[in-house]
Amino acid sequence: MGLEGGGRGSLDDFRHVALNEVGSTNSECLARAREGDRGNLWITAARQTGGRGRRGRAWFSEPGNLYASLLLIEPAPIELLHSLPLAVAVAVHRAIRKVMPLAGAPVEIKWPNDILIDGKKTCGILLEGESLADGRRALVIGCGINIAVMPDEALYPVTSLRNEGASVSPDELFAHLFLTMAETLSVWDQGRGVAHIIDQWRAAARGIGETIKVNLPDRSLSGRFAGIDQDGRLMLDTGSDTMQTIAAGDVFFG
Repeated sequence: MGLEGGGRGSLDDFRHVALNEVGSTNSECLARAREGDRGNLWITAARQTGGRGRRGRAWFSEPGNLYASLLLIEPAPIELLHSLPLAVAVAVHRAIRKVMPLAGAPVEIKWPNDILIDGKKTCGILLEGESLADGRRALVIGCGINIAVMPDEALYPVTSLRNEGASVSPDELFAHLFLTMAETLSVWDQGRGVAHIIDQWRAAARGIGETIKVNLPDRSLSGRFAGIDQDGRLMLDTGSDTMQTIAAGDVFFG
């Protein structure tokens, strides 16, 4: 049986279409899903004209970086999907580590799935889902990785792989990501392998035990980052009797 979105399978189950320019690799994946694509399809582009990040923010998309999206169809039962962002972060973290200098700066995961090098953001990950007309559920994993260039202005300190001493092309980095994503999705096993994924995520995490601030849509919370629970939610120790668990928010260290 092939890998139907995110369980067991091999590299042969995944396909890749490389485009020169596209509005958004995520949007292209969703469009193909609506046309009946069976999933396990990677779309990469040299440049995006309408890249986007979380909460509708624009994503810097000039040539020289990696813009890649993976279309999955029915990747897991809906009640197990919550752990997929953690698995994706683990896969991207592994791919970036493979191309970094051995004595380079630390590569870490910032909750839930940003990749940091020396504390600076070098990758954004955006997951988007859609129910299709035929009743199937499409989910797209979008990855934008700063390789050669980075934005002048951003919410957080940013960097690029080249800035951190890595000499790698978008095609070479994608080859690593193609492999690490397939391996990690196999371990994740449609959500059944979440315990293994959480162990790997925690081992690569930035800031566990440190004081952080979490910006929520309606307020900000500060406390000690106590890790993540079995559902992947951030656990924040605010000094009260109960631990705050947070499903989504922007994290700031220090």
